[in-house]
This record gives sequence, C-alpha cells and structure tokens, in this order.
Amino acid sequence: MEYFTLALKKYADFSGRARRKEYWMFTLIALLFHLSLIVIEAAIGFMGLSILFSLFIFIPSLSILVRRLHDTNHSAWWLLIGLVPVCGAIALFIFLVLDSDDANPYGFNPKASPVF
Repeated sequence: MEYFTLALKKYADFSGRARRKEYWMFTLIALLFHLSLIVIEAAIGFMGLSILFSLFIFIPSLSILVRRLHDTNHSAWWLLIGLVPVCGAIALFIFLVLDSDDANPYGFNPKASPVF
C-alpha cells in the first residue's frame, strides 16, 4: 500500500525514476481496487464507481509509467510505441520489466544509496 500512496503523492512528478517494484506494486494495487469496485458495482447495481476510479488514477498511472521508463533509460516518448498493435505492447512490456540502468541522465539509481 505504501507504493500506491507514494505514487499518488508524486502524481504530477514526471521527472526522476521509479523502480520495478514500485511500478508493479502500484499497478497490482490499482488493479485490485478496480476489480473490487467492479464487484461492488455489480452487487449494488450502481455503475460508475470504477469509471471514476479510472479517471482518478489516470495521471498518477501515467506519471509512474514515465518514471519507470526513465529508470530503464528510455524517454517518455517511448510510450507511443504502445500504439503499434501487438508488437508495441510487447516492446513496452519488455521495457517495464527490465532492470534499472545504472548510468542514467534521469537521476541516480534508486537501488543504490545516494552518495553524500
């Protein structure tokens, strides 16, 4: 839950880097919230909660996705590769599961402790 709230706090921060664990934990928690809202909607018969949640989570999701791409030393423009059917989604998925890149113009490696 800590990764989810961290991403919400940094909702408009498109600079810097996000580790693999941070990105995937945020994605997992958001998916679990979304699925639970769908179940609640089906139980009470009121539609719209999952749509509101999707709108609420859109900018933080985009922000953490851009920071994850920065961690693998890719520009945010690489998001556009997802528009290419099948191959683009596969390439974007590969970028998201890659390990952190050490030497990176987007900031220090979040795995390594910063040198003071």
